[in-house]
Amino acid sequence: MRVRPVSFEILVKELADLLLSREPDSHLRVGIDGPPAAAPERLADALVGPLRAGGRPAIRISTADFLRPASLRLEFGRRNPDSFYAGWFDEAGLAREVLDPAGPGGSGRVLTRLWNAETDRATREPYQDLPPGAVLLVSGPLLLGGGLVFDVAVHLELSPAALARRTDSADAWTLPAYARYAEEVDPASFADMVVRLDDPRRPALVVERQ
Repeated sequence: MRVRPVSFEILVKELADLLLSREPDSHLRVGIDGPPAAAPERLADALVGPLRAGGRPAIRISTADFLRPASLRLEFGRRNPDSFYAGWFDEAGLAREVLDPAGPGGSGRVLTRLWNAETDRATREPYQDLPPGAVLLVSGPLLLGGGLVFDVAVHLELSPAALARRTDSADAWTLPAYARYAEEVDPASFADMVVRLDDPRRPALVVERQ
């Protein structure tokens, strides 16, 4: 395995160039997968400007807006790592409202926010028609390997020690879920781009995998 250190700015440019090189007449579904300690939303947000400058409309979507109702998420307690791993996020809703409509033969009408976790109610946000060539940037944890279909998958990887060190103490109960994800899914083995972020100031691209 070989890694190439890059700056965050170079990482954004190289990923934006990769996405801009894709067929412009189709919608592009991009999954940016990583725990909160890896800040996947930061990378997704940073891509919006370069993509739009390159002529591709960019739509931001966060899995935080596709949670299951609290009655289901918290059925086995507020800090149950198995529930967090398998039952926290509404993957069916994300597929139904975003990924399938944006895919080949889909309607092109998507819902960018489905559930408001603060009110524990549907957001009632209106559907929107995707413009031609739109890039959907979906960010969040545990995104890969669960049946969600992405045209490009990016995995932000931390070592167990770095993940534990950089996870807020209030969220330490989620660490077993990420360990299970790494063991059972091994997203780094099949993602289109893997970025190591043990040091957030010095990202490193995994450019060769055995």
